[in-house]
Amino acid sequence: MKEKLQTKLTNLPRGPGVYLMKDSGGRILYIGKAKILKNRVRSYFHETPRRDLKTDVLLSKISDFEVLVTDSEMEALILENNLIKEHRPRYNVNLKDDKRYPYLKITGEAFPRLLVTRVLKKDGGGYFGPYTEVKLMRQTLRLIRQIFPLRTCGLKLPSRRKNRVCLNYHIGRCFGPCENRISEEEYGQIADGVGRFLAGRKVELLKELRSRMKSLAEAEEYETAARVRDQLQNLEGLIARQKVLNPDMADRDLIAFSREGVDACCVTMQVREGVLIGRQHFYLVASKTSEDGELLKTFLMRFYNTAEAIPPQILLPSKPKDEPLVGRYLSRRAESKVELTVPRRGQKARLLDLASQNANLLLKELLAQKSEMKRSLPRSIHSLKRDLYLKNPPRKLAAFDISNLGSNGAVGSLVFFVDGKPRKGEYRHFKIRTVEGQNDYAMIAEVVERYFRRLIEEKREFPDLTLIDGGKGQLNAARQVLRNLKIANVNILALAKRLDEVFLPGRKEPLMIPKTSSSIKLLQMIRDEAHRFAITYHRKLRKKESFKSELEAIRGVAEKRKLDLLAKFGSVERIRKAKLSELLETPGIPAKVAGTIYGHFHPEGE
Repeated sequence: MKEKLQTKLTNLPRGPGVYLMKDSGGRILYIGKAKILKNRVRSYFHETPRRDLKTDVLLSKISDFEVLVTDSEMEALILENNLIKEHRPRYNVNLKDDKRYPYLKITGEAFPRLLVTRVLKKDGGGYFGPYTEVKLMRQTLRLIRQIFPLRTCGLKLPSRRKNRVCLNYHIGRCFGPCENRISEEEYGQIADGVGRFLAGRKVELLKELRSRMKSLAEAEEYETAARVRDQLQNLEGLIARQKVLNPDMADRDLIAFSREGVDACCVTMQVREGVLIGRQHFYLVASKTSEDGELLKTFLMRFYNTAEAIPPQILLPSKPKDEPLVGRYLSRRAESKVELTVPRRGQKARLLDLASQNANLLLKELLAQKSEMKRSLPRSIHSLKRDLYLKNPPRKLAAFDISNLGSNGAVGSLVFFVDGKPRKGEYRHFKIRTVEGQNDYAMIAEVVERYFRRLIEEKREFPDLTLIDGGKGQLNAARQVLRNLKIANVNILALAKRLDEVFLPGRKEPLMIPKTSSSIKLLQMIRDEAHRFAITYHRKLRKKESFKSELEAIRGVAEKRKLDLLAKFGSVERIRKAKLSELLETPGIPAKVAGTIYGHFHPEGE
């Protein structure tokens, strides 16, 4: 074991917390939590006969680790979930979809609206979802607007401005709060009914509507009573068409999953007052050696972390990892007891089997789509294979570029495309370390060598095609690097900017691909993306250096204080415009230094 790791293992804390396992490049491989960090982390590095395959594979790649101490195991569980979501480590279970699923939101305004959103905020609104089937969400939205005519306009109400009712009022889809044709209290009751409807509290809502209609009729408020009667009739008609799944009328969620290889599909079905009100499905990616319990734990933490309501009972196919702790976390979020149950027989088991059937069906659909995608490559990839005389389609393509706008500070970039689409997680920046002056050939050689050497060290696959931005000189420099590294059979080319000439190894003359070909358009797009990525990074570094150099003229502003100022303000211009009080509030900047900085940018007389 490395001396560095041994020292860190000796000094591990005994309290609860989170640990992050890293490879030689500093990338996070796995994130876990522990009740006692010292015991848990040390167990990874001691031989044990019961260690699983996943741990053995993980250990072969660990070069370093980091720990974060928390006050309790519950805090460690929450932090673990947040870090996994942020970093998406390879050996943790992760939700496959990067997209944000939509929610229905009841705004926190005086006269609330019902909106579709993909961003959750703590703004006083009520969020319901997520809806993984957008078509179903749109149907629900239309149905709600028929039963509960909330306003759809963006007017700020109440308002002193004189507004006129729109068409929605005349067709019965809005009660006209803009012209004060409905009180804020009555409108609020309607909005509250929408919330109960979305939460599945339809029977409870029916009772309240009947009671309110009766009270309004006795008070001879017949117009308002008629509105409530219409809502009641529409809601009763809807409930009559819904199927009761469990006669005990209990609230519960059914969660099941299906997995094959690294792909998994989790399905959750919400039953409220005995009626199925919704179903969501999520695709996950997990290591082949990940246990079912870990998959379930990850899903429960991610799904219920943003859920508007958590039922008192959740039916599961098996126990999740850290079941007692997960149960306590869900109970704390629900502010009531949440029971995690694994039914074996009876009505509950049959309900769970229904969810399992859905999960199996959806996973088969996903695998079928993946299989179809593998068979059907983009036309541009086939064109590249044809125009470059390659044996196989170049599905993975890496492109290099250099940005060198001055005598120093040059940078390199790498962009990575799979099947003609950018894989931004594989993009890389390089600061040129070994080349002085403007020598594009040597810079390309340095960047290519660093990239391919890293691939060799990490035993990762080479790209199917490597693109160099430049001409024959840059191509030869990159080829020499590959020869030095004893790398053979790598497809490589250079694309010159002036006439978009393609230079191939072993050819004296450039290959002129027709401008209308999809292959040359793909190469141009990838080359331009590499150039954009390099230029952006170069400008960022130059801006940072400019920031530091201007601050060097101010007495008392050392390197650490420059970074503190950069962290708070971000640019010299913002520091120039900052008030003295803002400078005094900057962490790490003493009052005397803050006064010096302010005086530098605001000399007497200005």
